[in-house]
Amino acid sequence: MRIMGLDFGSKTVGVSISDSLLVTAQGIEIIRRKEENKLRRTLARIEELIREYEVGEIVLGLPRHMNGTEGVRAELTNEFKEKLERRTGLPVILWDERLTTVAADKAMTEAGVRRENRRDYVDMIAAMLILQGYLDKKSME
Repeated sequence: MRIMGLDFGSKTVGVSISDSLLVTAQGIEIIRRKEENKLRRTLARIEELIREYEVGEIVLGLPRHMNGTEGVRAELTNEFKEKLERRTGLPVILWDERLTTVAADKAMTEAGVRRENRRDYVDMIAAMLILQGYLDKKSME
């Protein structure tokens, strides 16, 4: 069994997957969304990846404000969580994703990725950071 990490956004969903030992997270894909209110294709693609990678659990980044409060994006993420659980039958764990996009951008800067190319990867790397944080916490339990 593997764990899937998701960074849910209005235009894209970054997807990462754990190794089978649940130690490391690898980015696998960015799902491009045609319309913010349409999720059918996005959910269908996530289901395909769940089958392909034998996923048993999903970690979904929860966007919070720096003071810990939740806004509109968090509400949309909670709605997406409910749809994911209904559609896949898998448990979906919400994970605080504050600063993951900033960390992803910084990592790409340090790796020498050109600014114009960073947005092509930032969501997938954010999904990796979300999942890796969860895996690290899980390994300490």
